[in-house]
Amino acid sequence: MSAVSSPRAVEGEVVLAARNIAKSYGSIEALKGVNFDIHRGQVTTLFGENGAGKSTLMKILSGVVQPTSGEILLDGQPVAFASPTDARDRGISIIHQELSLAPNLSVRDNIFMGREIKGPTGVDFAEEERQTHRLMQELEEDIDPLTPVEDLRLGQQQIVEIARALSVDSRILIMDEPTSALSATEVDVLFKVIRDLTSKGVSIVYISHHLEEALQITNHAVVLRDGAMTAYAPRADIDLEWIVRNMVGENYDLGSPPTGYDFGEVVLSIRDLTVPSKSGAGFNVVDRLSLDVKAGEIVCVYGLMGAGRTELLETVAGRLRAVSGEIVLAGREISHLSIAERIARGLALVPEDRQRDGLVQTMSVGENLSLASIMAFTRGFFTSKGLERDVIAKSIRDVTVKTDGPDAPIGSLSGGNQQKVVIGKMLATDPKVVLLDEPSRGIDIGAKAEVFRILSERARRGQAVVFTTSEVGECLSIAHRIIIMRRGRISAEFAADVTKEKIMAASGEAAAA
Repeated sequence: MSAVSSPRAVEGEVVLAARNIAKSYGSIEALKGVNFDIHRGQVTTLFGENGAGKSTLMKILSGVVQPTSGEILLDGQPVAFASPTDARDRGISIIHQELSLAPNLSVRDNIFMGREIKGPTGVDFAEEERQTHRLMQELEEDIDPLTPVEDLRLGQQQIVEIARALSVDSRILIMDEPTSALSATEVDVLFKVIRDLTSKGVSIVYISHHLEEALQITNHAVVLRDGAMTAYAPRADIDLEWIVRNMVGENYDLGSPPTGYDFGEVVLSIRDLTVPSKSGAGFNVVDRLSLDVKAGEIVCVYGLMGAGRTELLETVAGRLRAVSGEIVLAGREISHLSIAERIARGLALVPEDRQRDGLVQTMSVGENLSLASIMAFTRGFFTSKGLERDVIAKSIRDVTVKTDGPDAPIGSLSGGNQQKVVIGKMLATDPKVVLLDEPSRGIDIGAKAEVFRILSERARRGQAVVFTTSEVGECLSIAHRIIIMRRGRISAEFAADVTKEKIMAASGEAAAA
């Protein structure tokens, strides 16, 4: 089905309806007269590339921003949400794609922030703790309610964000990329929670770039493209090919390993690297690992959540300290160097959490792009604005950032374009080795293909590329070599022609399933 059908074709009561919703930011039309229905007790999945208007539409429906024109009907009556609190009071909650937690506060305090439970003598912390513990049990996470959020891994922080939304008695729950940092087991638990909620009449709007995963949970799907609804169908009429075709057109490819050149010398050598668990649990998250990467080579590191992928890259980049082993970059040992010194020597890391570790939200697009390479246009106490502008303009061209200009706020960009800024910032340092931790997290298939194209081009220029992923399909795209990590060690190594089944078996995923 390629034509747009009326959302009214789906059986079931319409709880909330958006009619002719438009939203403009200056000359940019983020939404162009979108009609969207939410049905009681059903899951509506919203697909679209980054910048298609998905998050903008959801922010309007949850009171975060106001539409330029159009109408919202709740139970058939026109409404206008003045704020997220106003929408929440009417039973509409949202789990945002980018985490909005206070890292210095506990899990309990984050869940009840702004709506504390009051007792006779003030805040009833004991009751808040009891309810937080219940939510963690429901989500099958063994997290102490008093644990500071900053001590949790990214996937656990995502669970806290979900728990906060579940703690509100919502009629409509909007989930914007809720599984982007979750393990397969955590996704299964979340889907059980969703099915339980819909059985009780709660309506779910689900946004995800994990297309096959989303098909497991949806009742019907809507596709947005360039701010307009381009396709709609019930679950029985859609498959993966239908989604991809309506999102990006007929031709879609993540790419293949770049060819036509010879690899150079070994540029990154890791020898017997050992990194202990930060929790002091008595095990090593990286355990006597050795790996060589050549100039021009693309290496994919695959493994389940907790395999040690992130810790490996963060240790090589200087964010974590190893207890033993050595890291050699272009023939020089760098284990004793700081992060800045490793960048200066030619090592760059694109971190998993772009919001926390990759971007400065108070800076513009251009300021973020030039941040890592600032020494290239600084002399003494003075910065050459002309040279900085040149670096920024080149980065915007090289990584194809879609922006109003270098002075635009970083928050005005879609998730995919924000990720390109993080990648562009590190590539602007002209690294010998670029490390990328889950570079496609939270971005759509079109942006993902563009990111992989950029990495392939960098490899052709002689740079070594190492990226981690939890998606088997990405391993089978541009990588020349695939490394499987399991419990902190390399459990297998494959060439690009390996099968999906062999990758999953080596990671332990087949056994876990």
